[in-house]
Amino acid sequence: MPPKPALSPSTLPLFDLREFLDSAGIRRKVSKYARSAVIFSQGSPAEHVFYIQQGSVKISVLSRTGKEAVVAILGARDFFGEGCLAGQPRRMATASAMSATTVLVVDKPKMQELLHQEPTLADRFLTHMLARNIKIEEDLVDQLFNSSEKRLARTLLLLARYGKDDQPLRLPKMSQETLAEMVGTTRSRVNFFMNKFRDLGFIEYNGEIKVNRSLLTVVLHQ
Repeated sequence: MPPKPALSPSTLPLFDLREFLDSAGIRRKVSKYARSAVIFSQGSPAEHVFYIQQGSVKISVLSRTGKEAVVAILGARDFFGEGCLAGQPRRMATASAMSATTVLVVDKPKMQELLHQEPTLADRFLTHMLARNIKIEEDLVDQLFNSSEKRLARTLLLLARYGKDDQPLRLPKMSQETLAEMVGTTRSRVNFFMNKFRDLGFIEYNGEIKVNRSLLTVVLHQ
């Protein structure tokens, strides 16, 4: 399935939670994390909602057998940790910084109060969650029906925020192992397709990854 940029949280009208909280005179905590630092761990108490101001965050789940699966890669203006608002007592996943990252941390009771009292924040948060659910559904269909080559191409396009001003971005540094965990395949397959995409001019790949718009043809090709 081709990505649907219009439904991505990153393409919604810009909203800065810090500016919103400042204008409302509401105190908040700002936390900074170095690359690879753990923000919260799977199984830890779920007591806060987080909002990314700068950087990128990986959400991953570890199975009982020790196998890790990457659930999402989030960027600036994304919320995470919102499961606590739905009664989740402990974290179902681990959140870790993929680059130097700054997040706003809002206590669960305060976030609940804000959502009830501030329509602007509630509308933005609801739109974000609906868009996140749509992406999860698309990811499931992608896993069920598309080849690993198409899944990798779609993942790269989404990570590059394809469709935002029609200017794909350089991806945050990540290993082929992480890409394999996101796509649901092996590192060797990811390496094979990354080299193929580079040879065809779809990506520039030399440590960092730059995605070219031509990669979309892999996703659209039947």
